[in-house]
Amino acid sequence: MTDQRVGSASSWALAGALSALAGLAVSYLAADLVGGDEAPVAAVAERVIRLTPGGLSERAIRAVGHADKPLLVVGIVVVVTLLSALVGVAARRRPAEWWLPPAAYAVVAAVGFAAVVAQPAPHLPGVFGVVCGYAAWVLVFALLTGPLQTRAPDLPDAPSAGAAHEGSGASRRQFLIRTGLVAAGTVVATYAGRVVGRRRRQVEAARRALELTGVTPPPADAAYDLDVPHQPPWLTPVGDFYRIDTAIVPPAVDPAGWTLRIHGMVDHPVELTFADLVRRPVTEGWLTLNCVSNEVGGDLIGTAWWSGVRIAPLLQAAGVHPDADGVLQTSADGWTCLTPIEVLTDDRNAMLAFAQNGEPLPIDHGFPVRMLVPGLYGYVSATKWVVDLEVTRFDKAQGYWTDKGWSSRGPVKLASRIDVPRGGAHVSGGEVTVAGTAWQQHTGVRAVEISVDGGAWQQTHLAGVPGVDTWVQWRTTVPLHRGDHQVRVRATSATGEVQTSARAAPAPDGATGWHTVDFHVS
Repeated sequence: MTDQRVGSASSWALAGALSALAGLAVSYLAADLVGGDEAPVAAVAERVIRLTPGGLSERAIRAVGHADKPLLVVGIVVVVTLLSALVGVAARRRPAEWWLPPAAYAVVAAVGFAAVVAQPAPHLPGVFGVVCGYAAWVLVFALLTGPLQTRAPDLPDAPSAGAAHEGSGASRRQFLIRTGLVAAGTVVATYAGRVVGRRRRQVEAARRALELTGVTPPPADAAYDLDVPHQPPWLTPVGDFYRIDTAIVPPAVDPAGWTLRIHGMVDHPVELTFADLVRRPVTEGWLTLNCVSNEVGGDLIGTAWWSGVRIAPLLQAAGVHPDADGVLQTSADGWTCLTPIEVLTDDRNAMLAFAQNGEPLPIDHGFPVRMLVPGLYGYVSATKWVVDLEVTRFDKAQGYWTDKGWSSRGPVKLASRIDVPRGGAHVSGGEVTVAGTAWQQHTGVRAVEISVDGGAWQQTHLAGVPGVDTWVQWRTTVPLHRGDHQVRVRATSATGEVQTSARAAPAPDGATGWHTVDFHVS
């Protein structure tokens, strides 16, 4: 007697694909039910990000922008689903090798397990998700392929062709019924994982309930905003503030359990709870924060009113060793950056921030606490969800991005941008308004000039600013006739540096070049 399997290769492939999706959905739901911050798929995606060379990461960000992480997660799900479909086809061709699907799925589960245990967050939820997902994967595959398996005796008294056809039809009906049930169950499990979201909801509730003494709303000053139509506001609303980080799922950190450790090359290691931190004197200030990945004319930049505690007194209390020159910051999800110690201890308002625009930090922007340092790009200074500060030396440690070839220091470069008119815009002739922003945090901007159609540089009007740590808006009007025109812009810093025209990509230490816009006057 030989073992024969009914059902087409496409049926077995569908069984494999659906079992993979069911396993992934169950892993997501299981991890969330026990309070995990992220599913195993997200952990795998973050390992991919960490292992990807910096240049490749930069190209991906430029190509797809903020969609990079969702696309990576979708890509992983698609790859796993296709692999599982191929396992289903292989199982049909090799009926004697019953162990093949469980073994293949175990390999995928092992990858998820390795990614989970490599995370700095608690591992139990992710491991629980991997185990439950693997079990669901194997059981669902067995459930779906059951009707596709039968034994047909190779004997003279074998069932007639009509009987065999009837049995095959019944098997197909059972397969379709089970497929529908599994598909519906997968959708429900996926939705439940999103709805349950217990940990994030709890942390969000804790965030909303916080009452932060000493935190004030952003002080209004019309002098900062020129109020030019279609120009981004000088104060960036929290909902519009750019987000760049390596977290697939932003860590949901309960302030009641948050601690910050200051250790390393210090005389007196310090450990602070959130309650300890917010009892300290509050500092507040305006700060423009921008990403080193920002292209010339890009929008990975924003200004907010930040509230927190200055880091310099905390380092002083810890007793920094005189030969230390850096502080390695670590976030709750394991991301790191190395910051020069002098920028944390000089007169600038480097802080552990817990409020943005008068409200507790959003989870996506670092709640409960993040670091902010005026004058440096975020990749070497602005750790979100910060939990650890190790006083060290640059010859002994590296941050996440510097390990991928980016510059170790990261001071913000002088830059300017044209916001109005937009590239490719059609505007009315006559007096045309040209406006934009310029910045070099902790240095300041003294002047902004534009050149129209390659002509002489002409000064623009600058708005007021509260200090040197924010961007400044500028505007002017120029008489333009009908036709195509081009405007370029350059800034001069408070120290007299003139913005360079040399074009350079963001890697390894920030983009340079004059922003140029082409538009049509009608």
